[in-house]
Amino acid sequence: MVQKADLVIIGVCVGVAVGIFLASLVFFGIRWYKRRAHLRKCAIDHGASTLPIRQNGVDTSNVLSESFPNSVTVKVVTYPAKSSPLSKWNKNNKEQLVSASGLPRYSYKDIQKATKNFTTILGQGSFGPVYKATMPAGEVVAVKALAADSKQGETEFQTEVSLLGRLHHRNLVNLVGYCVDKGQRMLIYEYMSNGSLASFLYSEEKRALNWEERLQIALDISHGIEYLHDGAVPPVIHRDLKSANILLDHLMRAKVADFGLSKEEVFDGRNSGLKGTYGYIDPVYISTNKFTMKSDIYSFGIILFELITAIHPQQNLIEYVNLAAMSSDGIDEILDKELVGEYDPEDVRSLARIANRCLHKTPRKRPSIGEVSQAIARLKQRRLVREDSTMSFASEEFSEVVGRIELQQNQLKKMTSIAES
Repeated sequence: MVQKADLVIIGVCVGVAVGIFLASLVFFGIRWYKRRAHLRKCAIDHGASTLPIRQNGVDTSNVLSESFPNSVTVKVVTYPAKSSPLSKWNKNNKEQLVSASGLPRYSYKDIQKATKNFTTILGQGSFGPVYKATMPAGEVVAVKALAADSKQGETEFQTEVSLLGRLHHRNLVNLVGYCVDKGQRMLIYEYMSNGSLASFLYSEEKRALNWEERLQIALDISHGIEYLHDGAVPPVIHRDLKSANILLDHLMRAKVADFGLSKEEVFDGRNSGLKGTYGYIDPVYISTNKFTMKSDIYSFGIILFELITAIHPQQNLIEYVNLAAMSSDGIDEILDKELVGEYDPEDVRSLARIANRCLHKTPRKRPSIGEVSQAIARLKQRRLVREDSTMSFASEEFSEVVGRIELQQNQLKKMTSIAES
């Protein structure tokens, strides 16, 4: 009898244990399913909000001036990006895109009148022609019109409006309006009267830049990129940094332009496809098909060497730089001849060292844009301190000469007084 009771108790305990175990499995199974459904929903929402990615690379020229005539385009088709409200290009969502940007909208007649019936052409880019225009309020702007047969330009238009509608910095070219009317699509930018950096470095029609200007331009560009990488939310990768896309205003201050290839740094598990301009493209990007902020750093390093040498990347700039790196003062051999006699050799070598770090073959060993910006700022500050010291020394010498003259005048007066007495 006792044994039978023990068996019953054991059976009940086992049954309760099995029941608890099964209930736990059901409970954790339900939690796992809900969590997985939540993550899937978040991923879908995140994918819908990312910036559409341009599928074909194109050599985009600058907004206000002609690009380097021998520029080469790298074009590689990749698989389509995720479907999103901004990734389809039709009349309805074009209206939604530009209206959501918060930018002023102009009619086709407004632009036609401002450009004197499209006769004030500034240049021609892959996007289409660029015109100088005077708006009704009197402000001078540049109008970039999408060519009627430009398929890739439609995506560039979409990207620039969606990005520049929210990005604002003193070292980025400002988008001030747009036109979607009568089948035409046009972007309206602030006018940069001195054109592109490339035109100053490679055109015989423009004067040579002095070293002080080049150093300030380098600093301005770094500030613009720093805003894109560290100030924008989410961060933005430019993907087509080159001297033709650096524009100069009337004070010779530099601004980064042309965001048709840019993208927000939002990971979606896809490769971006090869885009950019030959000579400025990060070799690691070519081999991996993955563009990162460090790829922008590489392109900026190329621009720094352009400022130093005035040798275009498509004219074997890297080969010259590699040869110069074999000697501590090798950079002096490839320095732009226009700078001879008005630069400090140590300043040039310091900027070259910064540029070399930007071109490091291992991306993670390249500096961040913040580090680059600080290094250039220190270089400029050192130059200013040195100039102040020189001026102070010259001022002391001048004061000493003036003192001697006054002493001689006093002695002459005394001698005159003695002679008269």
